[in-house]
Amino acid sequence: MPTETKHTFAPVADQLDLITKGAAEIIPPAAASAPDALAARLEESRKTGIPLRIKAGFDPTAPDLHLGHTVLMRKLKHFQQLGHTVIFLIGDGTALIGDPTGKDVTRKPLTREEIAANAKTYQDQVFKILDREKTEVRFNSEWLDKLSYYDLVKLMAQFTVSQMLEREMFHKRFQDEQPIALHEFVYPIAQGYDSVALESDVELGGTDQKFNLMRGRDLQKHFGQKPQVILMTPILEGLDGVQKMSKSLGNAIGVNDPASEMYGKLMSINDDLMWKYYTFLTDLKQSEIDALHADVSAGKLHPMQAKKNLAHSITADFHSPAEADHAAESWATQFQQKGVADNLEEVEVPFSEIESPMLSSTNLIRLATLLVRLGLASSNGEATRKMNEGAVSVEGLKQRGPGYGIDNELLTSKPPIKISVRLGKRAKVAAITMTDEEYARCLKRAQR
Repeated sequence: MPTETKHTFAPVADQLDLITKGAAEIIPPAAASAPDALAARLEESRKTGIPLRIKAGFDPTAPDLHLGHTVLMRKLKHFQQLGHTVIFLIGDGTALIGDPTGKDVTRKPLTREEIAANAKTYQDQVFKILDREKTEVRFNSEWLDKLSYYDLVKLMAQFTVSQMLEREMFHKRFQDEQPIALHEFVYPIAQGYDSVALESDVELGGTDQKFNLMRGRDLQKHFGQKPQVILMTPILEGLDGVQKMSKSLGNAIGVNDPASEMYGKLMSINDDLMWKYYTFLTDLKQSEIDALHADVSAGKLHPMQAKKNLAHSITADFHSPAEADHAAESWATQFQQKGVADNLEEVEVPFSEIESPMLSSTNLIRLATLLVRLGLASSNGEATRKMNEGAVSVEGLKQRGPGYGIDNELLTSKPPIKISVRLGKRAKVAAITMTDEEYARCLKRAQR
C-alpha cells in the first residue's frame, strides 16, 4: 500500500451525507447480520488517519465529455473534499479492447493514437471538477502492458465461460446467436485487475458497469487484498428528461459548452429533472437538497429561482462565477419580462379567465387557457398537445404541466403582472389584470 499522509476526517455520518447522495447501489449492502461496509471503511480511515483510495475508471473513447460523464467525477470530488485519495484512471489499456456494448456487434477497438488524443482532452476537462494537485492520474497500460502471456492466462483461469455469460449483454447475444469475440471476455477481467494494481478501497461506476466492478472484488480476494466497496450511480437523463444524456441524441450539455449556452440549456429542463441535476451535478449534501426541495414545496422558494440557482452553480463550476453571472443576465434579458415586454405584442388578460382551481402556488394559472386567450393556440386540446411536445415556454422555461405559478418577485409588484409566453416561434406578453381580492388570494396561495 502506498504511503499516505495522515489526516483528520469529518464524522462518518457527515461524510456519508455527501458521498452516498444519488447512489443507486452500494456493494456489499448493509444488512442486519453485517455492518455497513462503506461506513466501516470510513470509520477505520477516521481512526487511523489514513485516507481511503477511491478509484473511478474512464476509457477515452471520445474526445469531448458531457455532464452525464461528470457524475462519477463529481463523486470523486466529494471523496477528495473529505480528504481521501482519489484516482482518476484513464483506461488506455482497456480502450484497446473496447468495453462490450449492449448492441449485437462487437465494439470497434480504438488505435493507440486515437486513445492518446482523447486522453489528453479528458485530462483538460476533468480538472474543471477535480483538484489537479490532489488527484492521482493513472493509466492502466502501466500494468496491463507488463502482463505476460502466462500472467494473462492465470487471470483468465479465475473465471468460467458461464460466469461471463451472466453479464446481461453477453447472455442476450448468446441467446440471439449473435457473435461474441473472445477478447470481449478479457475486458471485465482487465478492469478487475486495475483494482488489484491500485489497491482500491472503493470503486465508483455506473449501474451499467456492475458486472465489471464485481470482477475487481473477485480478483482482489484472489490476490489476498480486502475486496473493495462498490458505489454505483444511475445513468443521468438528458435535457428531455427521458433518454440518457447523449450528444448523438441531441440532449446533452457539453463540458466545453460556452457559459451562456450551458446556462440556457439548464434553464430549459423540467422541474423533476432539476432535482436530479441538483443531486448529481452539484456539491450540496443530500440534506441541503432536501431542505431546498421542502422550501419549494412550501412556497418559500419559487421553482424558477431554484432552477436559476442550479444553472448558475453548474455554469460557475465549469467556467467562473463572473461568466455565470453574465450568462444569467443575458438569459434574463432575452427571456424574462424586462427584456421581452418592449418587443412583443402585449395582450390584457383578466385573471378570472385563467385562474386555476388547484390550490397550489405552482398552479395559479391554467396555462392551456392562457395560450388560447393569447391567440397562440386554437383550442385547449392543441395547447395541451404542444405543452406535452415541449413547445411551450413561459418566462423562458419549458412548461409541460397544466398549470403555471407566477414568480414571487412578479407578485410583489402591482397588477397588471406581465409574463412572456412562447409557443414554437410565436410569443406574446400576457398583461394579467387582477382585482384587489384576486391579488390578495394569489399572494396567500404563493406563500403556502
